Amino acid sequence: MTHENHIEIRAGVELPAIREEIELRTADGLTLVGELATPVDRPPVATLVTLHPLPTAGGFMDSHILRKAAARLPALADLAVLRFNTRGTTSPRGTSEGSFGEGIEERADVAAAMAFVAERGLPNPWLVGWSFGTELALKYGLDHGIAGAVLLSPPLHRTSEEELRRWNASSAPIVALIPEHDDYLRPDAAAERFAVLPRVRRIDVAGGKHLWVGEAQTRRVLEEIVAAVNPAALPLPTTWPAASATD
Repeated sequence: MTHENHIEIRAGVELPAIREEIELRTADGLTLVGELATPVDRPPVATLVTLHPLPTAGGFMDSHILRKAAARLPALADLAVLRFNTRGTTSPRGTSEGSFGEGIEERADVAAAMAFVAERGLPNPWLVGWSFGTELALKYGLDHGIAGAVLLSPPLHRTSEEELRRWNASSAPIVALIPEHDDYLRPDAAAERFAVLPRVRRIDVAGGKHLWVGEAQTRRVLEEIVAAVNPAALPLPTTWPAASATD
């Protein structure tokens, strides 16, 4: 608590937004569950289409960075945030139909999310992938009219060199946050793997870890997302009027 009128924005704080439970329908007939969070009293300036970490390792639409993006960024940065469970993934929101598709069948999940964005007229969609979600963004993002992509802790396990090279022909900005202490791809290795994609903006995060645990790392990630998508909203506030937030 900073002073009596404001609260500190931290892990449990959810700032005001319009939050709508949604369903996505894939081309192969599956229903995926999700949530759309939008600013309360103004249209969003851009949209984050979030792609969660590996579901077989506990990733889902509530993985903490994505949940905190939805909790904070509609209010702080005028962004719409779309989160959803890829096929076969469960969260408190529910379970998406189907079963884990090794990053291949999930092509249809990304397409379903982008179709929803188009149907709702949500502006300037950016893919925000985390870990496994970065593989989906890199593999399938260019299938859609995205405004850009932000990659959090990309492992580059499932992404081929050719798939990386394809992004050189796109004008969509692409930003990759590489944690210093990542479990899968650290800065030196990332520099080598991304050499075939020289236009990627690599940000090596000192002290960063794959899961971005802790408020300092959370805030850094959210600030880098906003720096890419809506830099006019920076710097992000660290407090919020107490009467309009829930803890």
